[in-house]
Amino acid sequence: MALVTLRRNLYHLSDFRIHGALAALKTQQVNHVHKTVKEHLCPWFWSQHPGPIRVRFHHAHCKKFHSENGNDLHPVGEPGFSQVHNWDRFEHSVKNVDEQMFYRKLNSFTSSGEILRFVSTLETLPDTMMAGALHRICEVERKDGDQRLPKEILESSAFQALCDRFGRDPSDLSNAGLVTAFQALTLLCGDPQSHLLMNLEVECQHRLERGGLDVHSLCILGETLIKLHGPGCSTLDLIIYQLQGESLETFTPEDIVTVYRLLQASPEKADQQQRFLNKINHFSLSLVSNLSPKLMSQMLTALVVLDQTQALPLVIKLSKYVVRHIARFTSEELRKVLEALIYFGHSDKFFTETLEQHVASLCLTLDPELVSRVMEYCSRKLILSEPIFNAVAETFVCQAEKFSPSQTAKLIEPFGKLNYLPPNASALFRKLENMLLTRFNHFPPKTLLRLLHSCSLIESHPVNFMAKIFSPYFLQQLQGAESYLDRLSLAQLTQLFLTSILECPFYKGPKLLPKFQVKSFLTPCSSLETPMDFHLYKSVMIGLIDLLGARLYFSSKVLTPYCYTIDVEIKLDEDGFVLPFTIDEDVHKRVALCIDGPKRFCLNSKHLLGKEATKQRHLRLLGYQVVQTPYYEIEMLKSRVELVDYLQGKLFSQNSGGHW
Repeated sequence: MALVTLRRNLYHLSDFRIHGALAALKTQQVNHVHKTVKEHLCPWFWSQHPGPIRVRFHHAHCKKFHSENGNDLHPVGEPGFSQVHNWDRFEHSVKNVDEQMFYRKLNSFTSSGEILRFVSTLETLPDTMMAGALHRICEVERKDGDQRLPKEILESSAFQALCDRFGRDPSDLSNAGLVTAFQALTLLCGDPQSHLLMNLEVECQHRLERGGLDVHSLCILGETLIKLHGPGCSTLDLIIYQLQGESLETFTPEDIVTVYRLLQASPEKADQQQRFLNKINHFSLSLVSNLSPKLMSQMLTALVVLDQTQALPLVIKLSKYVVRHIARFTSEELRKVLEALIYFGHSDKFFTETLEQHVASLCLTLDPELVSRVMEYCSRKLILSEPIFNAVAETFVCQAEKFSPSQTAKLIEPFGKLNYLPPNASALFRKLENMLLTRFNHFPPKTLLRLLHSCSLIESHPVNFMAKIFSPYFLQQLQGAESYLDRLSLAQLTQLFLTSILECPFYKGPKLLPKFQVKSFLTPCSSLETPMDFHLYKSVMIGLIDLLGARLYFSSKVLTPYCYTIDVEIKLDEDGFVLPFTIDEDVHKRVALCIDGPKRFCLNSKHLLGKEATKQRHLRLLGYQVVQTPYYEIEMLKSRVELVDYLQGKLFSQNSGGHW
C-alpha cells in the first residue's frame, strides 16, 4: 500500500515528495536493478518504422540510450547530453518507474529555473538523479546556444543547494554520480579554480589512483578533464593507461568512440599509442552496425586526426553503414564524413548514389558548408554526378548570398574540373558574375584565380575580370609576402592569357607580362595537364611503328611553343605524306595524337576532364589536327593487326588527307 501511495504521489507531481524510504529502497535494489538494466539493454539500431518521439534523460547507471527520435545515440562523455534507452522495459520495478517519471518530468522543463524549482521541492534524491538534474540544466542551456548559466541562476539559493549536495562530502558519492556531476558542473561553470570543481576533481583523482573507476566513468572523466584543463592534462595519460588495461569486450560503442576522442585530443602521441589504436581499430569493426550517425561521424573524424591510414577496412565498413543512414545525419556530421572519405581517398558507388538522392531531395535546404564539401568530394574523386551538380547549381542560383567566397570557389571549381555545364549554366554564371562584381575584393587572390580559371575550362570565360587579374596590383596581391609566385598560379595565369588570345579575340585589356608566363603547363600536381599513361603509350607506339614503318616518323612528349605537351606528334607535308620527325621544313600539318588514359576522364566515365578538353580545344585553334585515342577503345582491340587497323582509321581517314 505504501508503494502504491508513493507511486500516486509521484504521478501527481504538484505534491511530489521522495521520502527517505525511497533512498533506502534504492540502496537495497541498486545492484539488482543495475544487473536488470544490463540484461535488458539491446544494441542500438535504426528502426525502419520509428515509434513515437521519446526523450529520455541520461541515467548515470545506464550506458546506452536513445535521443529525441529514439534513434540517435549521444555518448555521455561528450560535452552534450545523453538519453537513456526506452525505460518502458523496466516498469516491473517500482524503482525504475519512479526514476522514469522523474526523468520524464525533468525533460518536460524548458528552462533552468523550472528545473531548479522542481528539484527544490524534493526532500531526498539519490546523487545520480541530482546529477541528472544538473545535466538537464546543461542541456537546456545548450539549446539556447550558451552552456554557461546566467549569473542570477548561478547565485540562486536553489542552484547553490543542488551544488552543496556534491560539495559537502564527495567521498560519499557513487562513481556515476561523481563523474556525471563533475562533467555537468564543468560545462555549466567552467572555472577550474572553483572550490566545488576542485573538490570533485580531487575526489575523482583519488578514485582514479586507487583504480576504482569503471570504463564508462574513466571515459567521462577523461573528456571532462580535457574540457577543464585542455589536452595537456597529465592525468589524461593515467586514464588512457587504465583504459588500455581493460578488456575491450566491456566497452560499449559509446565508450569506444569516447576513447577515440580522448586519443584525438593529443594526436602528437598517436605513435606512442599505436598498438592500442590497432586493437581498437580491429575491435571497432564488430561495433559499426551498432553506431549511431553521430558516433560514426565522430569515429571517422578521430581516424582522420590520428592519421589511421592503416585502418582502411574500418573506414570502408563505416562508409557502408553511412549509406544506410545518410538521411539521418546532421549537416555537420555528414560534412565530417565527407572530409574523412576525402582524406582516406575512399569512394563508394552506393554511397555516391545515396548522396545523389539526398542532395537532390534537399538541394534548397542544405547548409552552404555541406554543399561545398559535397562538391569537393566529387572533385577530389573525379565523380561527375549530374544529379548532384544540377541540384547544387540550382541551390547557388537561388541562394548565392548565403555562400562565402571560399564556399563559392569550392562549389564552382568542380564544374570546370569535371567539364560539366548544368542546364541552368547561363543563370549560374550570371549569378556568379554579379557576386564577383559586388564582392570581388572579398575573395582571396589565389581563391579568385582558381575560380576564374575553372570557369574558362568550360568556356565560360571571365572576360570582365581579365583586366583585373592581369594587372600589376592583383599580381602583387597574389604574390603576397613571398619573393615569387608559385608555379601553379603562374600556369593558371598563363593558360588564362592564352585563352584570352585564342577564344576571346575581342578582349583588348592588359596582357600578362612575360615574366609571369610559364613555358610548360606540366606541373607537379598535374593540374593543367595529365601526363601520358606510359603502358598505354607503349601499346600505341608498337602499333605506330608497324603502321608507319619506323620509329623515325613520329615523336613523343613534344613540348609546343604554346606550353602544351603533345603525347605523339606526326608531321605531314603538303600532299599529306608523313615526314620524319627530324625535319622542320615543308611541314604543312601537324597531327597531335592524344593517348588518353583513365586519369584523363571522370571516374568510371568516358567524359574528358576540363583540363584535357581545354587542351584539345586549344590545340585545334592553334592549327593542330587533334586525334584522340582513348583507353577504352584501345582496350577493346585483341591483336596487333586490329591495333594497326584502328590507328590507320584514326590517322588516315578519307577526310584527313594523310598518307604513309
